[in-house]
Amino acid sequence: MEELIIGVDLGGTNIAAALVKKDGSIIKKISNPTEANKGKDVVITNLIATIEELLGYVDHNKKIKGIGIGIPGVCDIEKGLVKFAPNLFWENVEIVKILESKFNLPVFIDNDANAAALGEVWCGAGKGKRDIVCITLGTGVGCGIILNGEIFHGAGNGAGELGHITVKEDGPKCNCGNNGCLEVLVAAPAIAKKGKDALLKGDTLLRDITDLEKLTAKDVFDAAKKGDKICLDIIKDVANNLGLAIANVINILNPQMIIIGGGVAAAGDILFKPLEEVVAKRALKDLYKDVEIVPAQLGNDAGIIGAAALVK
Repeated sequence: MEELIIGVDLGGTNIAAALVKKDGSIIKKISNPTEANKGKDVVITNLIATIEELLGYVDHNKKIKGIGIGIPGVCDIEKGLVKFAPNLFWENVEIVKILESKFNLPVFIDNDANAAALGEVWCGAGKGKRDIVCITLGTGVGCGIILNGEIFHGAGNGAGELGHITVKEDGPKCNCGNNGCLEVLVAAPAIAKKGKDALLKGDTLLRDITDLEKLTAKDVFDAAKKGDKICLDIIKDVANNLGLAIANVINILNPQMIIIGGGVAAAGDILFKPLEEVVAKRALKDLYKDVEIVPAQLGNDAGIIGAAALVK
């Protein structure tokens, strides 16, 4: 009897879930609204309903091995507890106990960035590697660390907060309360803000965007690809700040590979080329020669596939 795994990427906006085979391939994927603004109980109800819907697609000759869930927050994986997930308005939620009681299946949880890193090692850009760092650049900056083939959690399950290392001491204020965090310098909202500021100050292709509120990081990258000098300067600044952070990661962890995913990473060479130049300049030469810096391969499915990989 073939075994399948249920992988769930529990986001603040959507719950994406799939039936995943043991080789990491997806055979059925669904997505439902999280409705986090309606409170903890509604999110749990929607999560259960999504898993129930997915179970309806399981043939009688297939067996579910377990359920893996990537959580946008801090997890105590030993206790099966979500300690804090701000986008879900969760605090100390015993989600493993709740779901195991409901489905009578083993349930595994971890931070979503850790899950994405595990997915890339299982069947993505990091396949076959044992020491990688997976950085996700989107609304925020996520980071999953795999050392010797295992997720590195740290003493309090909080390792990998790359988005909150200080890059500019007198930089913009971050939601965490600090100034100059990497996240407020290189994440998508930061890039969009720089684009808006540039539009107000000088001549740029972004002037064609009439509604400033709709200006996105992608607009900045697209204008840069067309040779817009102001937007190219923005990308150079992003690459410099991100490159400093990655060079520090390389100097501390000496990984085989740095994998970069998320919406911002979709910019391609316009970001990766100047980024590589900064890292090459800043990282120790003996450590830099050992590392590859590559784009993620699993795209939007990284969270789901990585969540499935949590199931032992």
